[in-house]
Amino acid sequence: MRILAIILALSVAACAKQPEQISAVDIGPNPYLRHSCKNLAQEKLALEQNLANLSAAQKNAASGDTMGVILLGLPLSSMSGNDKETAIAVTKGKLQAVETARASRNC
Repeated sequence: MRILAIILALSVAACAKQPEQISAVDIGPNPYLRHSCKNLAQEKLALEQNLANLSAAQKNAASGDTMGVILLGLPLSSMSGNDKETAIAVTKGKLQAVETARASRNC
């Protein structure tokens, strides 16, 4: 019984996070400082769309992990590579970098 509890706890810990729980990676504004305000606005829009798509996929992965743990005791979505946590963290970081660059250029 104790081993089952440990396995279940480890399985739950390995589950995909909800997109809102994923923190941004610090990118810094340097890659975007030479962009024009128009280019920054376009980049922001593209990143927001990408983040929306990644977030939808991550929510599906988190739901799949929950069902996998309940039914089989395994986070199936995370195990099959459907977890988008890294991509979401990087995209959030890029969005912050674009916002910082836009603020520095007074866009």
